[in-house]
Amino acid sequence: MTMYLPPLEDARPITLLIADDHPLILAGLAALIRAEPGLQLAGEAVDAPTAVAQYMRLRPDVMLIDLNMPGGGGIDAIRQVRALVPDARIVILSAYDGDEDVHRGLQAGASAYLLKQSGLDEVLQCVRLVAANRRYLAPGLAEKLAQRVEANRLSPRELQILAHLAAGMSNKVIARTENIGVGTVKYHVNNILSKLNVSCRTEAACVAARRGLIHTY
Repeated sequence: MTMYLPPLEDARPITLLIADDHPLILAGLAALIRAEPGLQLAGEAVDAPTAVAQYMRLRPDVMLIDLNMPGGGGIDAIRQVRALVPDARIVILSAYDGDEDVHRGLQAGASAYLLKQSGLDEVLQCVRLVAANRRYLAPGLAEKLAQRVEANRLSPRELQILAHLAAGMSNKVIARTENIGVGTVKYHVNNILSKLNVSCRTEAACVAARRGLIHTY
């Protein structure tokens, strides 16, 4: 099937800022953009603060940004840019495909979510759609979002407890760390297991990591 690429309104190339802390990814994206007619590389960034500063200085048509970057992470960078430029067009290019990762990215203000294993045609399609003020989700991610049950979202306190579980802490250690009773910790752990539909702490940590519940950006 031929992918739909919206026509450009004029001959001006789409300018892009790319933000990623992996040198090979950054170099690959830069080479892709330079080689593609109709695209122009505006700048590069290797951390979140630089991405925000570069965006404000260069005002590219589209920013491609990773989630897991130094200096606060991609989510914070997206929020900062969108607070300053509400109509900023941003594409997340991430290795993470958990439903919570996708949800947070879109909620922060991204127009699209791509996976790093995406092919060249898909990346180009996405960039052109977003430049035309459209949205895009990598195949399969829309289904994951549809399956995300809002009623089963963990509370901020449960996410804290879950992070401690994933670090291998016992209930007593969690209680001391959070300055709460052991009984309260047990109550939260039971809720977490129930909401994640798992039977043990180890399985809860695995599911949470896969869904992106305990990533820090």
